[in-house]
Amino acid sequence: MSQARPITGRKPAQGAAVARAAGPKLGLALLVIATAQLMVVLDATIVNVALPHIQRALGFSGSGLEWVVNAYALAFGGLMLLGGRLGDLLGRRKMFIAGLLVFSAASLAGGFATSQAWLLAARAVQGAGAAIVAPTALALITTTFREGKPRNQAMGVYAAMSVAGGAVGLIAGGLLTTYLSWRWVMFVNVPIGMVAALAAPRVLSESRRQRGRFDLPGAVTGTTGLAMLVYGLTSAATSPNGVSHWGDAKVVASLAASAVLLTAFAVIETRSRHALLPLRLLADRNRTGANLMMLCVGAAIFGIFFFLTVFMQSVWGYSALKTGLAYLPLTAGIMVGSGAGAQLIPRVGARPLLLAGAPTAAGGLYWLVPLTLVAMSRVADEETGVAASLRNTSQQVGGSIGLAVFGTVAWTVVANSIHAQAAHAAAAAAQAGYPARPSQAALTAIYHHALAAGFSRAFLVASGVMLLGLIIAIVAIRVRRADLGEARF
Repeated sequence: MSQARPITGRKPAQGAAVARAAGPKLGLALLVIATAQLMVVLDATIVNVALPHIQRALGFSGSGLEWVVNAYALAFGGLMLLGGRLGDLLGRRKMFIAGLLVFSAASLAGGFATSQAWLLAARAVQGAGAAIVAPTALALITTTFREGKPRNQAMGVYAAMSVAGGAVGLIAGGLLTTYLSWRWVMFVNVPIGMVAALAAPRVLSESRRQRGRFDLPGAVTGTTGLAMLVYGLTSAATSPNGVSHWGDAKVVASLAASAVLLTAFAVIETRSRHALLPLRLLADRNRTGANLMMLCVGAAIFGIFFFLTVFMQSVWGYSALKTGLAYLPLTAGIMVGSGAGAQLIPRVGARPLLLAGAPTAAGGLYWLVPLTLVAMSRVADEETGVAASLRNTSQQVGGSIGLAVFGTVAWTVVANSIHAQAAHAAAAAAQAGYPARPSQAALTAIYHHALAAGFSRAFLVASGVMLLGLIIAIVAIRVRRADLGEARF
């Protein structure tokens, strides 16, 4: 079967990768990359179950506490493209190690935080380190493992870490918070990051540094535009008391600034000889479709983790530890689904799995491997960093969009349900001659019922997002098995 030509008009620089693929250290290389990816992803959720403890220790208000999570997400999503391009220009292994060291140092500082500003600054620096590690880790897989079965299996492990990390973070957060202290959800990253950074030079080969200048105008407009987008979306979601923030001045200003900056970024990239994001990467329908689907996956998964965690603790009364352990079946399902997907791709190709995964929750776990492979297929070696950052940016921005939209839907329904039930209870009590004010037990029951109604509506919207992903797969994905390297085996 003939091979499809790369979209860049150049063959990917595979010679060095094939040589490395025969070496004895591939297993250790994958272990280091997967460990780093697991660490940066789980840190987006590991603090969630520790938030009440952090609030009591540092005196956060309810709205201020959200920024313990948002500060990380904002830096992570906003700096992703920049992190990927730095790896292309300066060397991926070098930047991978630098990102791990930044992440580890920020984690150590955050664990010792004695004030709100200290902790939030540490979380932002953590996000910056993660924005370097995540795209360089994916790029290192692409340039280290040969196309076909070796790369598919490596991508399966990477994809499993990318999503299982969220659930593992909740489990680890519950254990550490219960048996040690909330500070250990920060400290735990230090030994992991340091071991990975020390092992990387011994098991990973350095990529060839790419020629070209750094696209400073593109970096400023693109990074700031993405940061403004993530900030606006994380600030926009309707709050638990039913108050909508979509019309707030800071939200409108942030989203408007994001639109202007991202438009300027697009114009700059069309004219730059050393573009931060070469627009030819977006010209391939398969890659663009895969990134749009990753946006949908990010939105759905981030929303599921957030609302299930709130529901288990607020309605079912689960402790931090029990909440984390409740995610074990989900974690196991992700691991099994990702592994099965990696094995099925050589036999049936990526498109059938994407089409099968979209309409079913269990099959949806298969998306994660094919999506990553399609997003990275036929990319020239010198552009794997930026292609990887585009994939990760799609997931991160999708998560911000999902939390904002699902939060608005859920809390609006919760507020309306509480109001309607309270009015009905008051009317019934007045008619029966009872006190107009409901008992505490009745108020609790009303609140729990409202949460169930609101979260159910949010999950319904999330299902619609997954179906949108199905439509994207049908319309956009035309990748062949040969494009993913299966024809070589």
